[in-house]
Amino acid sequence: MGGLGMRELVVILLVVLVVFGAKKLRSVGSDLGAAVRGFKKAMSEGEEEQSAPPKQIRSEGTDAEFPDVAAKKSDPKTERSA
Repeated sequence: MGGLGMRELVVILLVVLVVFGAKKLRSVGSDLGAAVRGFKKAMSEGEEEQSAPPKQIRSEGTDAEFPDVAAKKSDPKTERSA
Protein backbone atom coordinates (compact mmCIF):
# COMPACT_ATOMS: atom_id res chain seq x y z
CA MET A 1 0.00 0.00 0.00
CA GLY A 2 1.69 3.17 -1.19
CA GLY A 3 1.49 6.75 0.05
CA LEU A 4 -0.85 9.40 -1.25
CA GLY A 5 -0.08 10.79 -4.67
CA MET A 6 -0.27 14.42 -5.68
CA ARG A 7 -3.73 13.99 -7.25
CA GLU A 8 -5.18 12.56 -4.01
CA LEU A 9 -3.68 15.37 -1.92
CA VAL A 10 -5.20 18.02 -4.22
CA VAL A 11 -8.63 16.36 -4.00
CA ILE A 12 -8.42 16.20 -0.19
CA LEU A 13 -7.36 19.86 -0.04
CA LEU A 14 -10.27 20.91 -2.26
CA VAL A 15 -12.78 18.97 -0.15
CA VAL A 16 -11.44 20.53 3.05
CA LEU A 17 -11.53 23.99 1.43
CA VAL A 18 -15.16 23.53 0.39
CA VAL A 19 -16.23 22.19 3.79
CA PHE A 20 -14.46 24.75 5.99
CA GLY A 21 -14.02 27.76 3.71
CA ALA A 22 -10.86 29.75 3.09
CA LYS A 23 -11.04 32.00 6.16
CA LYS A 24 -11.73 29.17 8.58
CA LEU A 25 -9.01 27.04 6.98
CA ARG A 26 -6.51 29.89 7.36
CA SER A 27 -7.33 30.38 11.05
CA VAL A 28 -7.18 26.64 11.73
CA GLY A 29 -3.79 26.48 10.02
CA SER A 30 -2.38 29.39 12.02
CA ASP A 31 -3.74 27.95 15.28
CA LEU A 32 -2.21 24.58 14.47
CA GLY A 33 1.13 26.21 13.66
CA ALA A 34 1.10 28.13 16.94
CA ALA A 35 0.33 24.94 18.85
CA VAL A 36 3.21 23.10 17.18
CA ARG A 37 5.61 25.98 17.93
CA GLY A 38 4.49 26.04 21.57
CA PHE A 39 4.97 22.29 21.86
CA LYS A 40 8.48 22.47 20.39
CA LYS A 41 9.39 25.35 22.73
CA ALA A 42 8.15 23.42 25.76
CA MET A 43 10.10 20.34 24.69
CA SER A 44 13.34 22.32 24.28
CA GLU A 45 12.83 24.02 27.67
CA GLY A 46 12.27 20.62 29.26
CA GLU A 47 15.52 19.33 27.78
CA GLU A 48 17.39 22.40 29.09
CA GLU A 49 16.01 21.83 32.59
CA GLN A 50 17.12 18.20 32.54
CA SER A 51 20.66 19.08 31.48
CA ALA A 52 21.01 21.98 33.96
CA PRO A 53 22.41 21.24 37.41
CA PRO A 54 19.75 21.05 40.12
CA LYS A 55 19.15 24.17 42.17
CA GLN A 56 19.78 23.88 45.89
CA ILE A 57 17.44 25.46 48.38
CA ARG A 58 19.33 27.13 51.18
CA SER A 59 17.97 27.22 54.69
CA GLU A 60 19.32 30.22 56.54
CA GLY A 61 17.91 31.06 59.93
CA THR A 62 15.74 29.27 62.40
CA ASP A 63 12.34 27.74 62.04
CA ALA A 64 9.35 29.93 62.66
CA GLU A 65 7.68 29.66 66.03
CA PHE A 66 3.97 29.97 66.59
CA PRO A 67 3.31 30.90 70.21
CA ASP A 68 -0.47 30.40 69.95
CA VAL A 69 -0.06 26.80 68.84
CA ALA A 70 2.53 26.05 71.54
CA ALA A 71 0.28 27.57 74.22
CA LYS A 72 -2.75 25.54 73.10
CA LYS A 73 -0.77 22.30 73.19
CA SER A 74 0.36 22.86 76.77
CA ASP A 75 -2.95 24.33 77.99
CA PRO A 76 -4.96 21.52 79.65
CA LYS A 77 -8.20 23.48 79.27
CA THR A 78 -8.14 23.21 75.49
CA GLU A 79 -7.34 19.50 75.37
CA ARG A 80 -10.21 17.16 74.59
CA SER A 81 -10.81 14.18 76.81
CA ALA A 82 -11.20 10.85 75.12
